[in-house]
Amino acid sequence: MIGIDTSFLLAFEVEEHPSHDSARRTAREYADEGFALAPQVVTELTRVVTDPRRFEQPLAMRDALARATAWWNGSEVTQVQVTAAAMDLFLICMQLYELGRKRLLDTMLAATYKANGVSLVLSSNWRDFALFPAVHPVEIPTP
Repeated sequence: MIGIDTSFLLAFEVEEHPSHDSARRTAREYADEGFALAPQVVTELTRVVTDPRRFEQPLAMRDALARATAWWNGSEVTQVQVTAAAMDLFLICMQLYELGRKRLLDTMLAATYKANGVSLVLSSNWRDFALFPAVHPVEIPTP
């Protein structure tokens, strides 16, 4: 099973994203392994795709929620949750690596996936996860 980062979902869902085609190919390539999806990714996807400062044609909230729901309830998706173990791992990593506020969300996502037995994460930004030895990014190729 492979975890999904928000950057991957954005590339997959937004046609104007430069990595859209690569994300679609990557999803097909890994579909048989199944995907892990954390609530914070669904939340962030919904927030970003509705932001008119980021996209020329942002989605309406209704459409964004429909896409988020389709991902969350997808047959190839395993829903993973933040657990006490994930929270402990998050706090340890933040302190151990002396991370600041800009790394909070990525660290929590890495901890959530690791605590749920997920060690690979699809992302268009491998640097977000490279710091964590137990979570390995699978980068989406950019054109």
